[in-house]
Amino acid sequence: MQIDREHVKETFRNYTAAYDLSDEKIKLKIDHTYRVAELCERIARAEKLSAADVDLAWLLGMLHDVGRFEQLRRYGTFIDAESVDHAALGADILFGEGHMIRTYISGDTEDAVIETAIRVHSAYRIPESMTERTAMLCHILRDADKIDILRVNVDVPLEEIYNTTTEELRNACVTQAVMDSFYEHHATLRSIKRTPVDHVVGHISLMFELVFDESVRIVREQGYLDKLMHFESENPVTTAQFSELRAEMERYLTL
Repeated sequence: MQIDREHVKETFRNYTAAYDLSDEKIKLKIDHTYRVAELCERIARAEKLSAADVDLAWLLGMLHDVGRFEQLRRYGTFIDAESVDHAALGADILFGEGHMIRTYISGDTEDAVIETAIRVHSAYRIPESMTERTAMLCHILRDADKIDILRVNVDVPLEEIYNTTTEELRNACVTQAVMDSFYEHHATLRSIKRTPVDHVVGHISLMFELVFDESVRIVREQGYLDKLMHFESENPVTTAQFSELRAEMERYLTL
């Protein structure tokens, strides 16, 4: 399957032009899309994938958040728990009745891989029944997405991301269940998050889910993890908690 990158980007621009481009949330997801596509390509190259699979990984990055724009239009939020699973929505938009995927690429030989990767990119775990190649491409997309989410949490005010006030954010504590989850070295389940600062720790914990060495190198290179780990709180209890979390993350990274 041939992937015409310029055509894909033009199609994506035409798709997003139907939404309010003056909305900062729309701009955020457009910029995020391009960065994730670039990260997918970098990780795929580091894994020495074929040129065709490098192109496919890049395409997955370009398509992975198609559902975000319609999610925002319909529900006014990017919070899946309060609206809809944006990954499933994106897969439905691309492969549903309108079959929008054909506006991006002409061949259908990789449709199953593309739909699967998009549908599970934000799932807590991917299904174990996948082929090795499909799982590899899914993990590349998931790693790239997580890496850029760390960046977004630094570049965009946390109050805006978590729909909270500065006072609430700076005075909240990390709940014990979230602390325990962090020490178990896995991503924090949405269901146990209770406070605004739990979301900060939840995003930091994405680090534990990265699959590829190149992904970890990118995180270290970019420095966004370190900035998030130095979250400034006005609550002395939270300040002490983050000191503990930094020490634990450093231990994890040196394992």
